[in-house]
Amino acid sequence: MPADKALIQTIGRRKCASARVRMLPGSGKIIVNKRAFEDYFTTESVRGFVMQPLVLTGKSADFDIFANINGGGIIGQAGALRHGIARALEKNDESLRATLKPAGMLTRDSREKERKKPGQPGARKRFQFSKR
Repeated sequence: MPADKALIQTIGRRKCASARVRMLPGSGKIIVNKRAFEDYFTTESVRGFVMQPLVLTGKSADFDIFANINGGGIIGQAGALRHGIARALEKNDESLRATLKPAGMLTRDSREKERKKPGQPGARKRFQFSKR
């Protein structure tokens, strides 16, 4: 890998969460908000979701990943980190785009929570209608 591509920085987003991802050549360790990956994401299914781009491309032991995540909940943060990792892998090696794009990992999931409207209890829910 060329010297100018040693450090790769990307941003991944999902819902209200935003993940700043720094990827360096290394042994495969992941640090999230200065904590170990296993300590931050305690559920095995969430960890598997985050690791999808690395497993799909076969690069899980090639890079060290350092991420700072703000906003959202655990699932949104996991989606943001997954998006950031996929973008970093694509930035490192353009040929991985053919693998990551059909799997939907380079596309930002734009679904966000709809705002609550005035005079209603929620975004769509209405108070019970009373004719009399």
